[in-house]
Amino acid sequence: MGNTDRLARLSEAGVSIWLDDLSRERLRSGNLASLIRDKHVVGVTTNPTIFAGALAQGEAYDAQLRDLAARGADVHAAVRELTTSDVRDAADLFRDVYTGTGGTDGRVSIEVDPGLARDTGKTVAEAAELWKTVDRPNIFVKIPATEQGLPAITRTLADGISVNVTLIFSVERYRAVIDAFFDGLEQARANGHDLAGIESVASFFVSRVDAEVDKRLEALGTDEALALRGEAAIANARLAYAAFEEKFAGERWAALKEAGANPQRPLWASTGVKNPEYSDTRYVDELVVEGTVNTMPEKTMEAAADHAEISGDTVTGRAAEAQRVFDSLSSAGIDITDVFLTLENEGVEKFDKSWAELLDTVKGQLDSAKAQG
Repeated sequence: MGNTDRLARLSEAGVSIWLDDLSRERLRSGNLASLIRDKHVVGVTTNPTIFAGALAQGEAYDAQLRDLAARGADVHAAVRELTTSDVRDAADLFRDVYTGTGGTDGRVSIEVDPGLARDTGKTVAEAAELWKTVDRPNIFVKIPATEQGLPAITRTLADGISVNVTLIFSVERYRAVIDAFFDGLEQARANGHDLAGIESVASFFVSRVDAEVDKRLEALGTDEALALRGEAAIANARLAYAAFEEKFAGERWAALKEAGANPQRPLWASTGVKNPEYSDTRYVDELVVEGTVNTMPEKTMEAAADHAEISGDTVTGRAAEAQRVFDSLSSAGIDITDVFLTLENEGVEKFDKSWAELLDTVKGQLDSAKAQG
């Protein structure tokens, strides 16, 4: 099987392949265009960590930074302009995919300032601002699924804005995300928005769950505990998919679908494997199911193109087996609720830290551009 045939098979199995990375370098060099052309890539996700990395490297942003410095832009305005420029250009590059898939794919995600993750009102305001600034129909505004994020998700969708809900770790929180999605669409309909024009994905994080649970299993050190390493993340995602099936088979969804709504697709995020002992394509191979998205770092995408084992649906009907994994984890002494709480707090903190690094980098670059002025 040729390299891209494996990605073609994944795509044919109904999984949308998105790249978990964006930089001006990728846009300018033609790298992103070639991934769309040759690797079946139909979308891009960004986050503060990705932008912090992109801006810290290379010279692609220098001319725009000089211009911003000359205009006396402050660091927040500069970051907004630099990141939204990349997202706008990427959205234009994906416009044909967007049109060709009827608006389902061809999407580029941009995240609200993670410092607002615990502030509903400010998240809603920032989401509206990003939507207006990028001004492309094929973007997603990313909002974290914190408790304060849930009403922000509803209010943003109610305004007719497409949302990528991020940082979902537990099935319980995922159910609340689906409810927030239903609330948002019902309000959008009442507000006179055409539901067919609103899209959403729910980003369910995968590898971080294994990393955290494995660490705790190793600390327990019993044979029972050690035998469960590497089981939690895939089981968790399969239980999430079962929740998706159940919720989207209900009457609330039937009424929204009748009104032209699109389902909120499950998106597998954080699919780069953290443990070198595990197959580097396991979070691709084990999560194949139609109507989902897998957003991959390029390294994972290359590994999948080279040796992914795509053998049809590996998710549907696996919920009972997945539940047994969680029962075993509990009986081995793992506090699952605490795992998810830890992961959410760490996730918000990590993006917050990256955002601070991004501001720091850009401030340094603005200062040096002014000095050279």
